[in-house]
Amino acid sequence: MNHADTPQPGIRRVTEAAVLSAMAHPFRARLIDALKVDGPSTASALSQRTGQAVGSVSHHLKVLAEVKLVEEVPELARDRRERWWRLVDAGWKWTTSDFADDPVAATVAAAAESAHFNRQVARTHEWLDNHDEAGEWVDAAFATQNWLHLTPTELSELSVEIVALLQRWHDRPTDDGVERQPVLVYSRGFPSQP
Repeated sequence: MNHADTPQPGIRRVTEAAVLSAMAHPFRARLIDALKVDGPSTASALSQRTGQAVGSVSHHLKVLAEVKLVEEVPELARDRRERWWRLVDAGWKWTTSDFADDPVAATVAAAAESAHFNRQVARTHEWLDNHDEAGEWVDAAFATQNWLHLTPTELSELSVEIVALLQRWHDRPTDDGVERQPVLVYSRGFPSQP
């Protein structure tokens, strides 16, 4: 078994094109990010967070729920009208090879990967365009790259280690009264030539 196929706690292996299609929508991706950063939330709170109408937020949450990316959390509601939502999984993983037998699904998988990457690039550009106003965050932020000589199996092992490291930092206690900001960390590894 390839290390990339090894189940990681809380990481869902996506093999359905409908899930990727739901994730690729820019606003739904933003809702997923908000739930990842803030934890369970109501449509009203997500509306305030994103500046979108509550009705639009509710519609997109229902689409995400249909593909089991989010779920309702009724135990958090204070009354029958209030609806809370949370992510079902801590993260997701897919490869385009999982969809090789279905050209339409393969196109959806490639589009989802491209949309995900474009969001990362857009956020990086936003940071670079505005980081002069970020105070101490300027010195704390980092970018890194390395040229490694790896086999596909070794690259899969590296992926598992990086995901586990980021998950450990995500899961650590943060209720110590210290003010923290959401920080985006992303990494990619792929064969290339200088």
